[in-house]
Amino acid sequence: MVDVEEIKLEAEDRMEKALDSLGEAFASVRTGRANAMVLDRIRVEYYGVPTPINQMAAIKTPDAHMLVIEPWDKGTLGAIEHAIHNSNLGINPNNDGTCIRLSFPQLTEERRRDLVRDCKTYSEEARIAIRNARRDANTALEKAGKNDNLPEDQQRRAQDDIQKLTDSYIAKVEDSFKEKEKEVMAI
Repeated sequence: MVDVEEIKLEAEDRMEKALDSLGEAFASVRTGRANAMVLDRIRVEYYGVPTPINQMAAIKTPDAHMLVIEPWDKGTLGAIEHAIHNSNLGINPNNDGTCIRLSFPQLTEERRRDLVRDCKTYSEEARIAIRNARRDANTALEKAGKNDNLPEDQQRRAQDDIQKLTDSYIAKVEDSFKEKEKEVMAI
């Protein structure tokens, strides 16, 4: 016998993970202020292994518009600089031989719109992941109806619950997007 609650919990867990992933994606979008999380997606080749910058260097924020990266192994300065250059951060790293400075200029209106467009893409990906979780849960319920003789009224109630859950997570994605859009567009 299939456990309907287990299907619902699994769907909710997948929806929660999609929302967490969206939060991580939003954190990596720069907003004109220095934030070390913009470096989280950048990987540096370190002895043949793609390594996050925060695992090979100290990252400091001396002021609101500057990040300082001090690698523990000074031989990696060039590799870190190269990786930052190749990322689409839109910031030129300044290597002084002991550390790398990233100066965050004020964002132009055009760059802000590009960042909002990126955020919209991340939001859509999260909505798709949430809808996929709903689809998989509904498929599991239909299989349970055919194979395990799950009563049709119980199946409908569970599908309604999953739809309500989906609607609530989609609303959370929308709220997160609006908040991030406001943050990016603020001067």
